[in-house]
Amino acid sequence: MKHFTEMGWEVVGSYFSFPTADTVYYDTLNNSPENFDVIAFAPDVIVHCGALTHVDYCETHEQESYEKTVQSTANLLKIANKINARMVYISTDYVFDGVSGPYREDAPVAPLSIYARHKLEAEQMVLKDAINPLVLRVTNVYGNEIRGKNFVARIVDQCKNHQKLTLKLPYDQYSSPCNAFDIARAMFVLLRDNKNGIYHIGSTDYMNRVELALRVLSYFPNAEYDLIPLDTKTLNQPANRPLLGGFVKNKFSNEYPDFLFGNVDSYLRSILVDAVNAG
Repeated sequence: MKHFTEMGWEVVGSYFSFPTADTVYYDTLNNSPENFDVIAFAPDVIVHCGALTHVDYCETHEQESYEKTVQSTANLLKIANKINARMVYISTDYVFDGVSGPYREDAPVAPLSIYARHKLEAEQMVLKDAINPLVLRVTNVYGNEIRGKNFVARIVDQCKNHQKLTLKLPYDQYSSPCNAFDIARAMFVLLRDNKNGIYHIGSTDYMNRVELALRVLSYFPNAEYDLIPLDTKTLNQPANRPLLGGFVKNKFSNEYPDFLFGNVDSYLRSILVDAVNAG
């Protein structure tokens, strides 16, 4: 919303359970009278970011996962088609089995979990039924957010507050973390140029969770932490994870060779500079 507005587009952002400044209420599952009137606003594009993303929770709450990930998409798609709007769907590398990653867009899908199956079902629905659909697959998203819930932000916050960290992390789960700001920038140029289909969006980083944590911690030399590397089997997580996940983004990079993605290092340097400038 911030980037598109800065680029001169009229944008309305919505929230469901966590109100934020300059956003409107919208429930994708219920036609609540409190809902923002999307039809009256008549957007050219609807960007659907919502899903039930707690992967392990989804394993034991399949119906809720279906409603919040698949049914919500179906409901928005119906509105988008009614008003002749394009739809952007945010997908994931969990649509793959993680045996032979990182993945290109044409790699065969093989979801391993309830969450992954539902994300894929919604993705395929959009590709099949939406008007000029655009699907962006992303993973390990980090960046500035009010609640600081993403993995990188949580570590940064604890380091800044001088809290000791205890991290039990898998060394065999690989992905391509990406800054949310870069995803917004990439989405903008794709929409501006009327691109459609599936695009993999990733940074220049490809690393496992242990490496990612150590990269962040390297910017806080006084941080206290216990980091315990484990394999995925030992973690015994309810939902199966793709181990070699992440993306090869050559489709996007071939079409936009001068588009420069940031990475974890450039993000951390920027927030440390901001902290110094803030006094």
